[in-house]
Amino acid sequence: MHSFHDWQPGTKQEETGFVWRPEFFRLSRIEDQHRVSELMETERPEVIDRLRPQLQEMIKAKHAGIRFSPEELSAAVDEYLGSTPISYHGVWVYYPWRNKLVHLLDEEDFIFVRTNRNRNKITAEEQKRLSEKSIGVIGLSVGQSIALTLAMERSCGEIRIADFDTLELSNLNRIRAGVFQLGLPKWVITAREIAEIDPYLRVVCYPEGITEENIERFLWDGGKLDILVDECDSLNIKILAREKARLHGIPVVMDTSDRGLLDVERFDLEPDRPILHGLAEGLDYSRLQGLSDQEKIPVVLKIVGYETMSERLKASLQEVGKSIMTWPQLASSVSLGAAVGADVCRRISLGQFTGSGRYFVDMEEIVSDRQENLV
Repeated sequence: MHSFHDWQPGTKQEETGFVWRPEFFRLSRIEDQHRVSELMETERPEVIDRLRPQLQEMIKAKHAGIRFSPEELSAAVDEYLGSTPISYHGVWVYYPWRNKLVHLLDEEDFIFVRTNRNRNKITAEEQKRLSEKSIGVIGLSVGQSIALTLAMERSCGEIRIADFDTLELSNLNRIRAGVFQLGLPKWVITAREIAEIDPYLRVVCYPEGITEENIERFLWDGGKLDILVDECDSLNIKILAREKARLHGIPVVMDTSDRGLLDVERFDLEPDRPILHGLAEGLDYSRLQGLSDQEKIPVVLKIVGYETMSERLKASLQEVGKSIMTWPQLASSVSLGAAVGADVCRRISLGQFTGSGRYFVDMEEIVSDRQENLV
C-alpha cells in the first residue's frame, strides 16, 4: 500500500476501526501493479479513468491564450503522453469505502487544475502560501461545512478535525451527509468527503474530540496550528481551547449560526486579549464540564449575548428541555457561516485581515423589505 499521508500525527487509521484515507498506486511500479490486480480480483472496484480529459484541462489552463481545436488538443495530449501508456501516467486512487478506483493527475498538476478557477480571486502565489497553512476545526456539525469549504477552496494544506459524536437523524437538517451514514462518526464522514474532493489534502483526525489530554497535540503535532476554528458544543472546551490558543498565539474563529454572527480573536496579534472579548470573564472551564443543555443556557446567553440574538433563537432557548431537545440551527445559517468563516480564515492566512471582534452578516437585515431595491 502506498499512502501520501502515512506520516501524519493524530490517531492512526488502523486504531479507529474506520478507513478514511484512500490508497495511492502508480502502475509504473511492479508492486503497485500486483496490488491493483489483487484489488480487481478481490474487491472488483468500479474503475473511473478520466485522466485524458484532466490532461486536456491542464493543457488548456497552462496555455490559456490559445484556442485549441479538438484535433489540436488531442494531439497536444498525445505529445504530452509520449510513448508511455496513459495508465502509467498520474496516480490511481482507491477509495475503499466506495470501492472506486480513480485515475488522477499527479499532485502538483491536480492542484493546479483543481484550483485554476480560483484565479485571480486567489492568485497562484497566494494559493502556494495557503498550501503551507494548517487549520484545525473542533466540532463537526457547523464545523463540517467550514472544513469542506476550506477544502474546496484549498485555503490550507492541512485540516485537523476533532469530534467524538456520531451522525443522528436530527443532524441531517444541517450536516451534509446521507441516511446511509447514520451512526457513523462525524469525523469519518468529514474526512472521507474531503478525500473525495482532494485526496492530496492532508487530513488529521482526532476521533475522541478535544480533551485536556490532547489539546496540546491538536495545536502542535505536525507543526503549530495557524488558525483554530471552534464549533464545539462543549463549553468547557471552548474556554480551554481559547486559553491554549492565547498561550500559543493562535487566532480563533467561531461561527454561531444566528444572525450570521462570527467571532474573531487574534491571539497571534493580541497576546493579552480577553477570551471571547471579555464575555467569558469569571467562567472556569473546569466547572463547565458535563452541563445539560438547560444548564448551558445561562452560559450561552453570557457568551453570545441575549440582546443581539435573533428573536426566534431567544424564543427557542426558553423551550429547550420542554418542547425541543436543544437549540436550533438551520442549514442556510450553517452554510452562510461556512462561507463567512472560510473567507475570514483565508484572509487571516494571507495577512489581508488583522481585526478581532464580533461581526454580523445578518441576512434578514441585509436582504429585507426595509432595504430599498436599487436595481
